[in-house]
Amino acid sequence: MSGVEAPLRPKRKKVLVDYLVRFRWIVVVFVVLPVSCFIYFRLFLGHVRSAMKSDERRRKEHEENVLKVIKRLKQRDPTKDGLVCTARKPYIAVGMRNVDYKRARHFEVDLSAFRNILEIDKERMISKVEPLVNMGQITRATIPMNLSLAVVAELDDLTVGGLINGYGIEGSSHLYGLFSDTVVAMEVVLADGRLVRCTKDNEHSDLFYGIPWSQGTLGLMVSAEIKLIPVREYMKVIYTPHRGTLKELAQAYADSFAPRDGDSSRVPDFVETMIYNPTEAVCMTGKYASEAEAKKKGNVINSIGWWFKPWFYQHAQTALQRGEFVEYIPTREYYHRHTRSLYWEGKLILPCADQWWFRWFLGWLMPPKVSLLKATQGEAIRNYYHDMHVIQDLLIPLYKVADALEFCHCETELYPVWLCPHRLFKLPLKTMVHPETGFEDHHRQGDTSFAQMFTDVGLYYAPGPVFRGEEFDGAEVVRKLEEWMIQNHGFQAQYSVSELTEKNFWRMFDASHYEHCRRKYGAIGTFMNVYYKSKKGKKTEKEVQDAEAEAAIVEADRAEED
Repeated sequence: MSGVEAPLRPKRKKVLVDYLVRFRWIVVVFVVLPVSCFIYFRLFLGHVRSAMKSDERRRKEHEENVLKVIKRLKQRDPTKDGLVCTARKPYIAVGMRNVDYKRARHFEVDLSAFRNILEIDKERMISKVEPLVNMGQITRATIPMNLSLAVVAELDDLTVGGLINGYGIEGSSHLYGLFSDTVVAMEVVLADGRLVRCTKDNEHSDLFYGIPWSQGTLGLMVSAEIKLIPVREYMKVIYTPHRGTLKELAQAYADSFAPRDGDSSRVPDFVETMIYNPTEAVCMTGKYASEAEAKKKGNVINSIGWWFKPWFYQHAQTALQRGEFVEYIPTREYYHRHTRSLYWEGKLILPCADQWWFRWFLGWLMPPKVSLLKATQGEAIRNYYHDMHVIQDLLIPLYKVADALEFCHCETELYPVWLCPHRLFKLPLKTMVHPETGFEDHHRQGDTSFAQMFTDVGLYYAPGPVFRGEEFDGAEVVRKLEEWMIQNHGFQAQYSVSELTEKNFWRMFDASHYEHCRRKYGAIGTFMNVYYKSKKGKKTEKEVQDAEAEAAIVEADRAEED
């Protein structure tokens, strides 16, 4: 038994949109997949062309493009133009939340040219990249050098800009923190058109710490320098099954990467856990391994990147029948292990896509681009997914994972659940996302004197009541999850659909340093406040006017001070 019971719910009457969703696979197979494949191929060719350019040419193009951004910003008339945002289409962002703020009056700045890897410095162990460089592109460039970003988000399409301005995590985050924690420096174009370089110890260090989680509302990032680490050709992965209550599964997960005796030699390079139902889970730990080790007699090499291979989460689930097993996976293929199936969302989008015949004959078309899925879904299906589907990342302290799992089970009965640990570092100042005050005094499992261990509890699927045809209020459940996070010092990934009011948003996130940066760097009246950029629903002209009024008050305050 799981040790916790979910409430009974009445049956829900089916409506037209239920059938539209049920047969949506037709549009996906015959429209979305072929178009996605074409787009992926074009992007790949673009990456190849970029790699063929000399370093000097890429640097020169970067400088020219930055000047275009500055020129465009200076063309804005604050008295009549709306707030600044990028020219990217509203549905392009990876995630359930549509970029609704672009439906209100706005002033577009085109950043589409910022797609180049500018430099890979092997001596400094730094990669300088533009914001639209994605994870697939950068691993394709670095892995042949036996180098990698310290944190590589799993999905190929995720971009550097989105991961820094928002949120990014990977199985190595228990060592290196979130993606933004691996950034060494950023180039940012401010509201007044100035270009500044910010690091953790220069005159713009406050901006350096303010950019993460700000969703691009402090300035336009045009490049980032990111930490590199040495890696090997393979990942040695150990799949360990566990059975028990949710509390017991949570403890097994914590023990898999944070030994209670403090033995650092047993801490893996990578870790994740997938909970498949209230009583069964598989913990996966990985250690980098050389090609020579992987090819030793008796070792199993599994190239999971081939299109016909079983999806990774289903392959890992076989440990529940097989028992613990070990295999070696090529490092780049391991990094992107969840790309083909979009974790397990692919099973909802295309129910037959995990079958052997589909994988062999059409698996090479996977995955569909999230942007195309959103562009072809229509308002009715979009609202259905908001109500009958959950995509949330709950960032919570490690010692509260068991409580979170029980709460999520009662509210959603959603499985699989993804668990991925990450350090939340104690910084010189209090940013939007921060560890608990005094955490270092408790000496809890996984914590150190300089960082508190958190966990991403990933919920990406249709809840149990929806599968059973029962009533389910998605908005109400998200509100309950958000309130639970606020009460337990948790944070919600901002790419997801949020029901937070403005008051509750700032109960969850700390506003002090963010507002300091908004005022100091002139973002007020030029860039939308992060709450209004993240909140659900179409942004109104009134909200644009409120931002302009906020700017006028700030200008009046400055004039009075002068």
